[in-house]
Amino acid sequence: MNGLMLPALLALIVGIVLGALIASLLRRGQDQQRRADAEREAARLVQDAEAKAADVRATAEREGRERAQSAIERDREAFERETESARHALAREREEAERDVARLREQATTTREEIARERDDVRREREKLDAVEERLTRRGEQQDQRALRLDEQEEQLDVREAGLRERDDAIAEREADVDRRLHEVAGLSREQAERIILERVEGELDREKAVRVRAALENADVEAKRRTQQILAQAIQRSASEVSAAIAVTVVPIPSDGMKGRIIGREGRNIRAFEALTGVDLIIDDTPEAVLLSSFNPLRREVAKLALQELIEDGRIHPARIEEVVQKAQNDMQTYIRERGEEAALEANVVGIKPGLLQLLGRMHFRTSYGQNILQHSVQVAHMSGIIAAELGLDEAMARRAGLLHDIGKSIDREIEGTHTEIGAGLGRRFGEPEEVIDAIANHHDLDRSDTLFPVLVNAADAVSAARPGARRESLEVYLKRLEGLENIASSFPGVEKSYAIQAGREVRIIVEPTEVDDARAVLLARDIAGRIEQDMEYPGQVQVTVVRETRAVQYAR
Repeated sequence: MNGLMLPALLALIVGIVLGALIASLLRRGQDQQRRADAEREAARLVQDAEAKAADVRATAEREGRERAQSAIERDREAFERETESARHALAREREEAERDVARLREQATTTREEIARERDDVRREREKLDAVEERLTRRGEQQDQRALRLDEQEEQLDVREAGLRERDDAIAEREADVDRRLHEVAGLSREQAERIILERVEGELDREKAVRVRAALENADVEAKRRTQQILAQAIQRSASEVSAAIAVTVVPIPSDGMKGRIIGREGRNIRAFEALTGVDLIIDDTPEAVLLSSFNPLRREVAKLALQELIEDGRIHPARIEEVVQKAQNDMQTYIRERGEEAALEANVVGIKPGLLQLLGRMHFRTSYGQNILQHSVQVAHMSGIIAAELGLDEAMARRAGLLHDIGKSIDREIEGTHTEIGAGLGRRFGEPEEVIDAIANHHDLDRSDTLFPVLVNAADAVSAARPGARRESLEVYLKRLEGLENIASSFPGVEKSYAIQAGREVRIIVEPTEVDDARAVLLARDIAGRIEQDMEYPGQVQVTVVRETRAVQYAR
């Protein structure tokens, strides 16, 4: 700043000097005195100017320095303020720009998604339109084919109608001829002739109806068997999960739902340890105050149930304790199985069975067949085999032994390949059972291969135990009432001489009067009785209706 002020002052001084010189030049024509005065004045002015210039220079330098310092400070503060303002403004603009960019990106993403959805909608609509067009095309073809078939059927109906008209005309001519011949030959009245003709026509119609019904029934049987197979397959597919759940799930009650968390354990370590040790799936769901044990092995499921109940009662649930309790439950289960086998042998009055065979016998306590416990069924067969053997004068003890062990193969038939008779015979040989018992085990379902009478005894006792009233959870009163109802329905039809409900109510055998019911009428009678049974009674499974027509010719030789 001082550097700028000094030249300015010098320029000012020079300007003044130049002005004076110019003024003196303009007055050159004046007198020399004035010139001399002017020169003196100019010299004085120059001296004053120089002095003033020196003072002005010093003052200017001092003020300039102060003003420059103040200006510098003000400029610096202003610059800093402007810089800060610019920095804030730049930050705001950057944030606004970033927000705008983010908004634009979101809009672009949304636009892409909307475009993608619109493309998908367009594609789906196009597919729907294609499918509708294809269905309409197929429907049009089907309508055309149906129209052709209807035209063909209409032509066939026309031909059949013409044939029926011809047949009616022939029948009318035949009736007229018969009527005329009856009048000529028999001398009967018109009413008598009409009655005879009607009786003959009714007989012919009954035979024709019976023949057609029999053919229709045969066709219906074939179609019913085919449809039955399809329906059974569908039913098995639909109900397989429910049946599996019923035979493979055990419900264990728990005191409260809070116990479920303790059973699961931290990060599921308790439930994993339990499932690994027992081989059973432990299902914990929303069922209140209960957990499920799922396994197709009833022994494993029972061991898991005992172990889980003891853990819940004890309250200490952790992997080490679970292992200890499961081992104890397995040992207890072996003891329990052996005790069941010993009790069954004692109840059947069979002695001398080896411990290993008793253990297998006890395993049958956890098997069922058609609602019957196999171990209880075996004890019943043992008792009935002994009674039959005693009546026939055979070895009663051997018969009881054979009856008790006849299904021993079922204790491990899920673990070993083969039928229960083959597995049971192998077990009998391994444990040193008598040949009569082995023969009964191996051949009680195949009597043609038997070497002794014991398979026959066991087969009869087995059938009686399985088919007896109440064996399949049906009370004796309901059973007898159903048998009586079947016989009453069959006897209510005309021409029935006797009726018997056999095969535990699964078959009705009907004896008819041969003079009242012919072979053709027997088919209609069986159908009518079956329809009445379906309409009036409730029964499990199916009931077979068998009509027996028997003609006897008896003569005596004297």
